[in-house]
Amino acid sequence: MAQLLPTCRFTSIYQHTTRSIKCPPPLSVHFSLVPLHLKKPHSFLHKNRNFPGFLTRAFDTESDEKLSDDYQKIEVGGGREGEMVGDNGSSVSGVDDDKYPSGEFLYREYNLWESLVVKFRMLVALPWERVKKGSVLVMKIRGEISDQLKSRFSSGLSLPQICENFIKAAYDPRISGIYLHIEPLSCGWGKTEEIRRHILDFKKSGKFIVGYVPACGEKEYYIGSACEELYAPPSAYFQLYGLTVQASFLGGVLEKIGVEPQVQRIGKYKSAGDQLARKNISDENREMLTALLDNIYANWVEKISLEKGKKKEDIENFIDEGVYEVERLKEDGWITDIKYDDEVMSLLKERLAIPSSKNLPTVDYRKYCRVKKWTLGLTGFRDQIAIIRASGSISRVRGPVSASSSGIVAEQFIEKIRSVRESKRYKAVVLRIDSPGGDALASDLMWREIKLLAASKPVVVSMADVAASGGYYMAMAAQTIVAENLTLTGSIGVVTGKFNLEKLYERIGFNKEIISRGRYAELTAAEQRPFRADEAELFAKSAQSAYRSFRDKAASSRSMTVDKMEEVAQGRVWTGNDAAARGLVDAVGGLSRAVAIAKQKANLPLDKQVTLVELSRPSTSLPQILGLGSTLVKADKAFKELLQVMASSDVVQARMDGIMMEQLDGDSYANVIFRLIKDYLSSL
Repeated sequence: MAQLLPTCRFTSIYQHTTRSIKCPPPLSVHFSLVPLHLKKPHSFLHKNRNFPGFLTRAFDTESDEKLSDDYQKIEVGGGREGEMVGDNGSSVSGVDDDKYPSGEFLYREYNLWESLVVKFRMLVALPWERVKKGSVLVMKIRGEISDQLKSRFSSGLSLPQICENFIKAAYDPRISGIYLHIEPLSCGWGKTEEIRRHILDFKKSGKFIVGYVPACGEKEYYIGSACEELYAPPSAYFQLYGLTVQASFLGGVLEKIGVEPQVQRIGKYKSAGDQLARKNISDENREMLTALLDNIYANWVEKISLEKGKKKEDIENFIDEGVYEVERLKEDGWITDIKYDDEVMSLLKERLAIPSSKNLPTVDYRKYCRVKKWTLGLTGFRDQIAIIRASGSISRVRGPVSASSSGIVAEQFIEKIRSVRESKRYKAVVLRIDSPGGDALASDLMWREIKLLAASKPVVVSMADVAASGGYYMAMAAQTIVAENLTLTGSIGVVTGKFNLEKLYERIGFNKEIISRGRYAELTAAEQRPFRADEAELFAKSAQSAYRSFRDKAASSRSMTVDKMEEVAQGRVWTGNDAAARGLVDAVGGLSRAVAIAKQKANLPLDKQVTLVELSRPSTSLPQILGLGSTLVKADKAFKELLQVMASSDVVQARMDGIMMEQLDGDSYANVIFRLIKDYLSSL
C-alpha cells in the first residue's frame, strides 16, 4: 500500500497582508523521521458605529435541538497590514486580493444605553465572572497553544480563548489594560501571527498593552514587538540570532546494521523517507527548504523593520552581530526598558494612580475566560455561521488507545458535517484546519462530505499552522481557501516503502520462512528479502496510482489542468502566500477574513453582526481533572498517539510526516517522552 506523505512537517509561519517505524509488515512502513529544526526565532481609537461583531458557542452536535444549548458568544476581528511577500521577500503577484473582504476588526465605543445595559449585566453576573474595576488582564503566553477550545481543567492554552480574551478586554469597562508575559513558545507561527493580530486589534480600544519577555527568540519577539511597551529583566535570555534548518539521515547507520529501506518516491520534492534511504539532503529538497527558509526569514525581517521603523538591512546587520546583551537591546530600541516583573507592576500602578501600599488589581487568563460575552454586550446576533475545527493527525476511526480529544477522527467529523448540512440555521460554514494529514482514506471520505456540504451552503477554509497533505486534501473540497502568509500547505505527493532486513537477519542468525498462495501474497509479509522484479513493478505502479488520484482530485477541485497542477504538486510544500500565487489558495489572512468571506458568499452584509457557532466542546481527561500535571498529560497523549500511528501504519497515509520546523527548545511530544526516559534511566 502506498503512503501519501508530504515532504516535511513544519510549524507554519505567516504575516499580515493587505488584501513508527513498524516492521513487519514491511511495505507500508510509517516513516518517523528525526526532526528538522527551525531555531527560534502609540495605540489609537478607531470609532465605527457598525462594528463587525460575531457570536460563538461551543457544544456537541448530536441533534439540531442540542445546538441551542451551552452556547458562547464572541466578537471576532482581524486587521491586516503590509504586503504579501513571496520567496526572498519579493512581492507576490497573481492574487486578486480585492475580490475578498479583509475582515478587519473595527472598534467602537458603546453609547450611553449600551453602557448602562453592560453595567447592569455586570451587576448580576455570577461571582466567578466578576472583575474588579480598573483591573489589568495578565496573560502568560508560553508553550504549546492549541487551536481547539479548552476545558476549565485543561492545563494548556487555547488560541480561540486567548483571542476571545483580547476582544472581551477591549470592550470590558473593568479592564484598564493588558500585561502580557511572553515566554518560549512551541506553537506554530500561524498561531503566533493570530495572537499578534489581536494585540494590534486590542490597541484600537485605546487601552494599554505592555509586554514582558524573560526569555526571547524570534517568535517571542514577533509577538512582543506588537505591544506598546516591551520590558525585559537584566538577566533575560535573548537569542535573536537568525533561523536554521537541520536534517539528519540514517542511511549510513541502517547500511551498517544490514537494513535496506526500499523507498518509492513520487514527486521530485517528496523527501519523506529520505532520512532512511539517503546519507545527505537531495538537491530538490535543499532547493525547497532554502526557499521556505528565505520566505520565513524575509517575513520576520520585514515585519520587525516596519514595527521598529528601521531599514531591513539594519535589522539583518543587528541579527548578524549576535547581540545578546539586554543593555544593547535597549540602546538600539528593541525593548522599551530593563525592568524586573515587580518593577513593571509598580510602573503599572503609577500609570493607574494606585497607591504604592496597595496591590495592583489583576485578573488572570483562566479566570477571565469564564467571563461571558453576554455580560459585555457581545451577543444577540441572529444569523449564524458554523465554525468547525479540525486539528491534529487524521484517522478513520477512534482507536482503542487514542485520547478522546486527540486528532481528527473521520467518522465523528463526518457526523458533524452531515448535521450541519441538514440544519437550516447556518448561513455558511468556516472550516478551520490545523493538520499535517494522516490516513488517506479518511481524508478522502471527509473530502467527499465537505464537497457535499459546499454544494448546499458556502464553505470557507481557514488554515492555521499547517494544512498539508491530508490537511490540504480536506481543504480543497471547500469553495474558498484562506491561508496565513506562511501556513505550510500543499505537499501533494506520494512516498511508500518497506525495509529489507535480509542482511540484518543473517547477522543475528534469525530466519523466517513463508508459505503463500497468490503471486503477490508475500508483498507485505516478506521483509526477509528484497522485492522481486515483478513485485517492485507492482509496488511502483501502486504508488503512481495513489499519486495520480491525489493530484487529479486536487486539479479538479482547484479548476486547474492536470499539467498545471503537476507543476505545483510533486510533493512540494508551499507557504500560504506562494500557494495563493499558484492557485492552491484563494486568499491570505486569518480566521476573521475567512468569516468575512463566508458572510459575503452567504449574501450577508459585511457590516452586519453574526453569530459564530463553535461546533465543539472541550473534553476533559481524568489526569487533567485530578491535576496530575501537564507533563503527565502530554506524555500520556504522546504514547497513545505513537501506538495509534503504529497500529495504523499498514494503511495508506496522506501525512506531512517526520520532519518538523520548530524552535530548538520546543516542547514536542517526542521531547516529553525522551525526557521521561532520561529521568528513568538516571534513577537506576
